[in-house]
Amino acid sequence: MLKASYYLNSDVVFLARDLIGKTLCTNINNKLTCGIITETEAYAGVDDKASHAYGGRRTARTETMYSKGGVSYVYLCYGIHKLFNIVTNKEGIPHAILIRAIYPTAGLEEILKRRHAEKLTKNLCVGPGKVTEALGINLLHNNVSLNGEEIWLRDDNIKINKNDIQTGPRIGVDYAGFDATLPYRFYTTNYNF
Repeated sequence: MLKASYYLNSDVVFLARDLIGKTLCTNINNKLTCGIITETEAYAGVDDKASHAYGGRRTARTETMYSKGGVSYVYLCYGIHKLFNIVTNKEGIPHAILIRAIYPTAGLEEILKRRHAEKLTKNLCVGPGKVTEALGINLLHNNVSLNGEEIWLRDDNIKINKNDIQTGPRIGVDYAGFDATLPYRFYTTNYNF
């Protein structure tokens, strides 16, 4: 399990890149499922026009973002998809990292069942709504400690070549103007784990 201090790093962009290759696990309804993180997006709080907390916005939904790093931020997107984010930095600084894709490694039968699929495919868990569905994460898992028994991350010493981590603009945040072009999305398509 990653140490609680890991999530307190003040550089959300660094962490978003560093999370590529880490393993995200859930134990929900006594079903263990895990996947290697293969795509993330950083959201840099009050100064980032793409962030829910831009300009210091505080609502019932965004309040979790202001928590001390190391908790989940799960919200509903388009009234359909539940999206899982990792809150980082110290309390009061609303940084978060969206987990956009994983490579399933444990609980494959349960992941297939949750995703209503018959076999593993390349895109089974590519897309943030697919990630939460595969891992059993829902809105009840908002503001849950990532050092608990329900959702956690670990470092399995998976080595990914720096050249295999791609960088690009975030997806679906065109409303953010210039901030939408920032290279805050990290991903790898090299699945030689």
